[in-house]
Amino acid sequence: MKNSTILHEVTPEQITSLFEGLQNQLTELKQNFQPKEPTVWLTRNEVAELLKVDLSTLWNWQKKSKLVPFGIGNRVLYRRSDIDSALILLGKDKGGNDE
Repeated sequence: MKNSTILHEVTPEQITSLFEGLQNQLTELKQNFQPKEPTVWLTRNEVAELLKVDLSTLWNWQKKSKLVPFGIGNRVLYRRSDIDSALILLGKDKGGNDE
């Protein structure tokens, strides 16, 4: 009996309860499942255009650690998620626009 499990003194109700619990866990997992989003990489020019700033502003933000650049070869890239998280909400008390 290779790859088999023998159950001793287990009632059908216990087995049913076990499967119902597994089914509930599976249903919850399906409802809360969030597939992993692929990382979106942007060039310096794309970030500057997106934020409507000059390349020198990106350089200043990089020096102040407001944006973290990544590089490969001669390319400088930014993660879109880092840019989104670097943006801060400006409330009414701070002079921002609440739309």
